[in-house]
Amino acid sequence: MNNYETVFILNPVLSDEQIKETVKKYEDFLVSKGAKMVAKEDWGLRKLAYAIQHKKSGFYHLFEYEAPGEVIEPLELEFRREERMMRYLTVKLDKHAIAWAEKRRKRNKEKA
Repeated sequence: MNNYETVFILNPVLSDEQIKETVKKYEDFLVSKGAKMVAKEDWGLRKLAYAIQHKKSGFYHLFEYEAPGEVIEPLELEFRREERMMRYLTVKLDKHAIAWAEKRRKRNKEKA
């Protein structure tokens, strides 16, 4: 099992219900493939550095999870097929990145 972090940007014209539905869809997909969710973060609507599909903002979400390496390719294939998805990035975390992510989660809990 490897540790991964996936950040994805959803289309800004979606309703709250559509966003929740899409996030739940990919969370369920990961769990069905044997992944263990470590953390989920909703970063909300943010301005993009440059226009993507003629849009200047998007809804950002982060998944942090443990999964076998074979899960990533089917996940990204599903991302490419999704019309609501504007961009995504999956990164394999090393021990230093895992420690940093834990510190970030702890800091975010203290702020909340």
